[in-house]
Amino acid sequence: MFKEKINPLQNYQDKITKFILDHEIDKKNINILEFGVREGRSTKMFLDICAKNEGKLISVDVDDYSNLFNDNNWTFLKTRDDDYEKVSSYFSEDFDIILIDSLHEPNHVSKLIYTYWKHLKLNGSMYIDDISWLPYVKNSWRDHEYTENINRDTFNKILEIQLSNFGNINLIFSFSGSGMCRIVKQNHNELSKPKLLFPRKNYIKKILKKLLFLFKKD
Repeated sequence: MFKEKINPLQNYQDKITKFILDHEIDKKNINILEFGVREGRSTKMFLDICAKNEGKLISVDVDDYSNLFNDNNWTFLKTRDDDYEKVSSYFSEDFDIILIDSLHEPNHVSKLIYTYWKHLKLNGSMYIDDISWLPYVKNSWRDHEYTENINRDTFNKILEIQLSNFGNINLIFSFSGSGMCRIVKQNHNELSKPKLLFPRKNYIKKILKKLLFLFKKD
């Protein structure tokens, strides 16, 4: 019953509306860069904002979605999102929004963040989709082991970026559906490289302590 109550497509649309558009809707001459198109759901929503606010949208995908829309505010690039030389040749100004919703793999996501960060305006936002593993854990509404693990790894990678950039970024998470994060640019500094997380939890140590305690009792 629980699985039937949640519509992933509607959830995605609600997430784009509430977590992105509600924060960006009043920006005039808005400039948007989008990695990943697929059915064009976010693309359509961005184009609606561009029409109202005299904005421009560049969308990038390895598959050809150029036939989805006929809009003067839209530029579609059929190429890899990490083909920086080609993608950046279409830039005329920095971006208010950069959405990363293409290959959901932590190192690739990190590569895109560091590659395109310099093209984000001050106080602009970089959004990364699919950072929550909760819907995909065992017996949850989208139970899927691979997606559970890759989303958790992406989440941790973003935390590693935050760990070395507290003065440079403001990080906000949404755990609606498959989750999304917003990274707000606080200054024009280059991002420092990610810093590995070293949790204090040490399960081996705890086990040894428990064993030692049991031996002492005997």
